[in-house]
Amino acid sequence: MSEKELTWEEVKKSLKFTPNEEAEIQLEMDIIEATIAARKENNLTQRELSAKSGIKQPVIARIEKFINSPQTNTLIKLLYPMGYTIKVVPLDKTLKSKNNK
Repeated sequence: MSEKELTWEEVKKSLKFTPNEEAEIQLEMDIIEATIAARKENNLTQRELSAKSGIKQPVIARIEKFINSPQTNTLIKLLYPMGYTIKVVPLDKTLKSKNNK
């Protein structure tokens, strides 16, 4: 018997994330996507970034596939050799009001 494949929207709805949880997930995805963009802007392969950062290539691959959540120190190790850092900035008012509902 074949089960119907669910769309991400159907799965997401069944998980019943709170607005804060959705915001946290989106923030993590944005950080990972920015890290991928930085690697590509620096014309680095995952293997080359691994050599520069000391983070093993399979770990980088799992982060970039959104399989593993990177720890802050891992992000710093990945970003620093590419000339990037992490900065804490205020959320815009639209996002703040959405999360406080």
